[in-house]
Amino acid sequence: MKKHSFIILAMLACSMALQAQTKWENPLKQSFATIAGRAWNEEIKETYDRLPQRAKDKVRTPLWNLSRESAGLSVSFYSNAPEIKVRYTVRGGFSMPHMPSTGVSGVDLYAIDSDGRQRWCGAQYAFGDTVTYTYRKLSYESRHGQGYEYRLFLPLYNSVSWLEIGVPTESSLSFLPVSSEKPVVVYGTSIAQGACASRPGMAWTNIVSRQTAHPVVNLGFSGNGKLETELFQLLAEIDAKLYIIDCMPNLPGEEASKLIYDRTLQGVDILRKQSQAPILLVEHAGYTNDLTSKETETSYKVANVELRRAYEALQKKGVPQIYYLTKEEIGLSIDAAVEGVHPNDLGMQQYADSYTRKIKEILHEKSNSLSTCSPCKQRREPDMYEWNKRHEQILKLNKEQAPEIVMIGNSITHYWAGEPVAPKQSGAKAWEKLFKGKVVRNLGFGWDRVENVLWRIYHGELDGYQAKQIFLMIGTNNLEMNSDEEIIEGLQQVVKAIQYRQPQAKLCIVGILPRKGMEKRVATFNQRLQQQLAASGATYVNLTPALTNKNGAIDLSLFSDGLHPNEKGYERIAKELKELIVI
Repeated sequence: MKKHSFIILAMLACSMALQAQTKWENPLKQSFATIAGRAWNEEIKETYDRLPQRAKDKVRTPLWNLSRESAGLSVSFYSNAPEIKVRYTVRGGFSMPHMPSTGVSGVDLYAIDSDGRQRWCGAQYAFGDTVTYTYRKLSYESRHGQGYEYRLFLPLYNSVSWLEIGVPTESSLSFLPVSSEKPVVVYGTSIAQGACASRPGMAWTNIVSRQTAHPVVNLGFSGNGKLETELFQLLAEIDAKLYIIDCMPNLPGEEASKLIYDRTLQGVDILRKQSQAPILLVEHAGYTNDLTSKETETSYKVANVELRRAYEALQKKGVPQIYYLTKEEIGLSIDAAVEGVHPNDLGMQQYADSYTRKIKEILHEKSNSLSTCSPCKQRREPDMYEWNKRHEQILKLNKEQAPEIVMIGNSITHYWAGEPVAPKQSGAKAWEKLFKGKVVRNLGFGWDRVENVLWRIYHGELDGYQAKQIFLMIGTNNLEMNSDEEIIEGLQQVVKAIQYRQPQAKLCIVGILPRKGMEKRVATFNQRLQQQLAASGATYVNLTPALTNKNGAIDLSLFSDGLHPNEKGYERIAKELKELIVI
């Protein structure tokens, strides 16, 4: 008996030891907001709802109940863990007849590596009183050993009561604050909410968020996206980058479609009284069986006729920034829906691709297949600074005090001086002398490449103010991985992005600084860059003569490592730029 009791105690002790090996964190218990995809984080606080509590008495009960489902919500965190666990409880049933448990009640984990590339994580999961997802054998390619940025998408059609994320005790886990960037706001139906994606990451709103990297607020309500005044009033409270109105699937047929014209005009009027953000009106994408059912085809066509009529009326009135997405542009194929109505993963991807194209067009965010022209984040050396944190600091500073002069670049700019303050400053005296009395913002990020600058421009660092002058000095970190042609094409795209967002600013493009062992290539590159930018209207700045000897080699006395200027080097740079500063 004693031996048996000893064995039981030993097993219990072993079990407790195994449990202790995992440390658990609740994202809602952090000192800052961690739930992305909500427009009212300060009000909603410690729940996974999508609308604030005060909306309960304002909207219809079915819509309020749907707002408690966590569609479009996500949590981001850093970790280097080889295993990540998620455990949580939900209030409703796990699945629906046309949608699996993994979509209705599951979570979905994506990773972003050091160079901004996305990776999907496979899991083992179990649905019980507590739902568990376990991501095992996670591997990393980052040199710094601090892992990846992770993004966990929450259930699409269920209400989360509580949730915790666990990693081994020796691994790191730190949550990211919600971005202050303006979101894309979607008001729609069950299709926008996420029916019938197989997993949360495949809902079209979440795909769009992943493809554009913009925050997306999902206000899709199954069967209840009906262009109601109460919802437009709530939408008008949101400082949006773009509004998407996609309610036609809930207003098909002769009777329901009669509401579309008046409600669309009233809703746009409500938004326009508060915001000048672009508004995208979206047609019914149709049913995938419409070729075999004339009645089905007619039901969505009458809705689209009324929406088109409203759009044309808004155009005639001269209401600014109104855009339109047609059924044909969405382009659902016959295999894109589960039961002819709700998209499967193929349909969700088709929806998302059409939306992404239109969003990039509206927001003037061009990209192509070249790496230098594909905007992306980075986290290459987090020991020196956190890239996301610096980006958010800049957005905050720009709101608090609009800069007169903006310096865009990589570590050469980052570690010169100015705000946001860097961990080290190598040319503070030269900076203060050059910019004395002026409000200057340092948009230099260590280890940035052309494509990282493009991401930052597309994500708000030049929005909301009017600068007098902008200096751009980027490209040296692309030299070892891109051809001159690729770098120049990327720089041309960056220049266009800057000039669209800051048309009044004097733009100065600084050629790549000479660097040890690459002087000849840099000189050739800069000559070609100057020629290519001749028609851009920007001022080209050549600092090479001030930093090299007569034989063309860099003056090592001006650099700390053959690449980064020292105090004396920054003094030379400041002297050259002084004559260009706008008074």
